Amino acid sequence: MADIVELEAADLTEDTQKGKFLTFCMGSEFYGIEIKYVTEIIGLQPITEIPEMPEYIKGIINLRGKIIPVMDVRLRFRKPYREYNDRTCIVVIEIREVSIGLIVDSVSEVISIPDEEIVAPPNVAKDGNKYIKGIGKVGNDVKLLLDSDKLLNETDLETINDL
Repeated sequence: MADIVELEAADLTEDTQKGKFLTFCMGSEFYGIEIKYVTEIIGLQPITEIPEMPEYIKGIINLRGKIIPVMDVRLRFRKPYREYNDRTCIVVIEIREVSIGLIVDSVSEVISIPDEEIVAPPNVAKDGNKYIKGIGKVGNDVKLLLDSDKLLNETDLETINDL
């Protein structure tokens, strides 16, 4: 009986998060990440650089005793580097049981996007759009919805797990 109650509670938690995205901006573009991946949002903290990491992995932070690698999403998407400011923050997410911080220009809000308002990204190039799972239509705006599992490739995961 207790197992059934726990399963139902887990289903309810999953249902309340379905279709909800944390939105953030980078330059003039708005992105969304499924809320189920987001652990917390924190302000920018001192980052310790680690040698021989890819350029987009800025280093590590100590978050309440837990070492978290930090990725600059701008650099991951091959956008020009931009100085961090008071709106820059770190979105801590968990991907495949690995916590990682994503440095973004600013966080906007949590929004609901129904499945029928999400379309596949255009297939422009064979390598293009590999981080984008879908495009959410919100009024007259669009939100580029990230595929969290593809933000880190296998090599990145191995490197981060060795930290």
